[in-house]
Amino acid sequence: MGTQSIEERLAVLESEVERLKNNQDSHTDKPWWEEILGAFKDDPTYDEAMRYGREYRESLRPADDESVS
Repeated sequence: MGTQSIEERLAVLESEVERLKNNQDSHTDKPWWEEILGAFKDDPTYDEAMRYGREYRESLRPADDESVS
């Protein structure tokens, strides 16, 4: 443990919780994904990453001529 007393540590934690509460209140009520919606619009690197992901997922699918038991 550090050299801080429990009272000092508690005071630091209380101020941090207060700061977090105030920061949370400043956000809108929108879901997180709406906050970042469109962040990668027209980004060629993002498009390439999505293409690689799609190709990988498609490579995991069985081929049409293989029968699945």
